[in-house]
Amino acid sequence: MSAQATRQPTTDWRTDYVLLGALWGASFLLMRMGAAEFGPLATAWLRVLIAALMLLPLMMWQGQLCVFKAHWKLVLGFGIINSALPFALYAYAVMHISTGLSAILNASVPLFAALVAWIWLGDRLNRWRFAGLIIGFVGVSLLANNQTSFHNTANPDASPLGQHMAIAACLLAVICYALAGSFNKKYMTDMPPLVSATGSQIGASIALTLPALLTLPETMPSAKAWLGILMLGVACTGIAYFLFFRLVHQAGPSKALTVTFLIPVFALVYGVIFLGETVTLIMVLLGMLVILGTALSSGLFPKK
Repeated sequence: MSAQATRQPTTDWRTDYVLLGALWGASFLLMRMGAAEFGPLATAWLRVLIAALMLLPLMMWQGQLCVFKAHWKLVLGFGIINSALPFALYAYAVMHISTGLSAILNASVPLFAALVAWIWLGDRLNRWRFAGLIIGFVGVSLLANNQTSFHNTANPDASPLGQHMAIAACLLAVICYALAGSFNKKYMTDMPPLVSATGSQIGASIALTLPALLTLPETMPSAKAWLGILMLGVACTGIAYFLFFRLVHQAGPSKALTVTFLIPVFALVYGVIFLGETVTLIMVLLGMLVILGTALSSGLFPKK
């Protein structure tokens, strides 16, 4: 019997679940702080580089370097779609739309993951899950149209083109996460969480090095921007990715992906408190529609 079949949720996975939602919710705020002065590519690069430098000694101390060496091509490549591309895309997006809207769009990850798993892995979609896909995609479309056309006060960038480009970047990042989820399920189910977390950040660091060096800011960023980058790399990436892969191992990939439902709650609160962002009622309602469709498409309910 495989390890996946025998794996059962443990009693402490809920703590990791809430903490992960809080950390990833804060990542949108910290990306804004960093990207405003470093630019999106350098922000994403420093984020994964700091995380890799933090996790690598821990992986070696745990005696898992040999596992990494045996699967280095797999985990480095995984880091490109799971970290390098989505981090750069989100760092660009939060410069043009609110962090709350970015987080709500990020909540559709399980929605796209269900679609990718259906196409790639042949996962069965019953009528409820198929209805969830339709509801979720309608919700995303309405939310994107509403935020760019009628409620520009919710976004720091008043340019419709800039907002549409930012929303497209968020959705492309979501697709990257969805592909990474099926990739992980197909090829990395039994990979130790620390190896997955560390290897993916090393791979992302390598992929982003040259683009980031070519776009470094000409002037030294402020201490505030450096603090945002440091917290983003250590807490929201290094610690968070270790928690995520441990959550996948303890509770399963389906439950782990639903942490994206918590992220907008924390991100909206952080954005209002620290950035003075506006949260409209229609934004919340459409966000709930996206989450409803995502929950249905993920098979969370109704239960037989």
